[in-house]
Amino acid sequence: MTDAADKTTPSDDERVLDDAAPVNGEGDVEKLQLELEEAKALAEDNHNNYMRLAAEIDNLRKRTIREVEQARKFGVERFAGELLAAVDSLEMGIDAAAGASAEALLEGKRATLKLLSGAMAKSGVEAIDPEGELFDPNLHEALTMQPSETAEPGSIITVIQKGYQLNGRLLRPARVIVASEPAE
Repeated sequence: MTDAADKTTPSDDERVLDDAAPVNGEGDVEKLQLELEEAKALAEDNHNNYMRLAAEIDNLRKRTIREVEQARKFGVERFAGELLAAVDSLEMGIDAAAGASAEALLEGKRATLKLLSGAMAKSGVEAIDPEGELFDPNLHEALTMQPSETAEPGSIITVIQKGYQLNGRLLRPARVIVASEPAE
């Protein structure tokens, strides 16, 4: 091979450069400017989306705060409405007490208690009346222990005061007397 043959035939590297767009030429600058404009438009869209989402989250936070305040303020509204029937019953009983018999007053108290119990049950309040059950320190408060020959040791023989739960959460423990081993 001669040097003249090499110079007249372009090398593979020279052919690739000739076929490609000019490096740093007009075409590259226009292409880069177009890509830059597209990137700027995408960045602006992303920024706008971010601002909308930030405003939406802020509005959600404010709305949630308002709703929590309303729930605190009016959370017992339904329960209070249920209690109004019991209040009306008590007022009628007081008004009628002057000429009523003891039996009629007792019947009125039972009806009022039934209204109160119904209102509490609708609101998720349950009575704890554990007589005869085993003592549970999570639900009961032992006031004393009393020897018993008939009751199993550790069981409740007397309920002094009922306990109450609100939807499974203890409001007040039942106050009880618990059986112990009989004295010898």
